[in-house]
Amino acid sequence: MADSDAALVERCRSDDHRAFDQIVVLYKDRVLNYVRGMISDRDDADDIAQQTFVKAYVGLRSFQNRASLHTWILRIATNLCIDYRRRRGRPDRRPVYLGATGDDAQAAALEIVDTRCDPAQAYARQEMSLLTRNAIEALPDRLRTVLILHDMEGLPYEEIARIVRCPLGTVKSRLFHARMNVREQLLPYLRGDVLAQDGESR
Repeated sequence: MADSDAALVERCRSDDHRAFDQIVVLYKDRVLNYVRGMISDRDDADDIAQQTFVKAYVGLRSFQNRASLHTWILRIATNLCIDYRRRRGRPDRRPVYLGATGDDAQAAALEIVDTRCDPAQAYARQEMSLLTRNAIEALPDRLRTVLILHDMEGLPYEEIARIVRCPLGTVKSRLFHARMNVREQLLPYLRGDVLAQDGESR
């Protein structure tokens, strides 16, 4: 844990409320962006972000330095998002950009690039965006969480493992399966088969 974070935590434990205000300033944007990636309803996402810091404030006295403060706060946010989705009892609706880098992503990564296109291409891109969104929504929470933490938030495997509390190999496996599940749903469109058939029928 960074020295500045350690000092802030110790000040919070000494009932220095200004120290916690500094923690909020340091991490509020990252927490809010992450939660909005998990939860599409803007008001609910904002509420969950606030709840994250409330729970962090309450739990700081029992916080241990085995993980970074950032990792610990994101773990709280992750659990709140998963609880929210379970209470809702249905997939959350959110268009998500899915990109990837690195050797392990070459076979499974998906990328939708903004380009100037004619109406037919625009229709195809709209269809692909909808299909991608639906495929990600259908992922189990354990896969969706890892996908968003890595491909949207850009967190390394090691930090994700600490957030979701599972081995490093499990994180890599979940990310691989998440990407492959989405790719499997989109494969006919990536090949152009379905869009071509749809275009011929119009």
